[in-house]
Amino acid sequence: MANNNLLYGEGESIHRPPVFNGENYVYWKIRMRIFIEAIDIAVWDAIENGPYIPMIKDSDGKREKHWSEWSDDEKKRAQYDYRAKNIITFALSIDEFFRISQCKSAKEMWDTLQVTHEGTSDVKRSRKHTLIREYELLRMNHGESISYTLDNHLVDLGREFEEELNLKVLQCLDRSWQAIRLLQ
Repeated sequence: MANNNLLYGEGESIHRPPVFNGENYVYWKIRMRIFIEAIDIAVWDAIENGPYIPMIKDSDGKREKHWSEWSDDEKKRAQYDYRAKNIITFALSIDEFFRISQCKSAKEMWDTLQVTHEGTSDVKRSRKHTLIREYELLRMNHGESISYTLDNHLVDLGREFEEELNLKVLQCLDRSWQAIRLLQ
């Protein structure tokens, strides 16, 4: 069995974002959010809510300001999106980079990665129901890691089981675990 710690970059620098190579998206997404929030919560806000676009009122209503018209505060606020785009692109393998290379904002990049690797809300809902059904029908086979195959995937989809999962695992154990089952 491979050492998962090595696969996930154990000992990586806290000054570099975790690299996403197309596998374990949810793990990467959580680590990236933590990494970006630690840099500056306003950078994460640019990803979550989109870039700040300075506007000006004119005779036709509102229009986007040309960058040369921006105040120092507007430049600072707009810079968060540029920083977010830089962090995201630095954290991607070449294949993942080209997937988002045409995106105009960090939010668009993030949303593209999310839909690509997690699916739309309908796809996520369907996956969640499938995994819940698998969980309900779960029977332990020799050598299977129940917590990895189901618990982690269900948590990825926003469902936590805690005590319920522990009881289910105990109920599914084969005869070799009988002594443990009796302690439940």
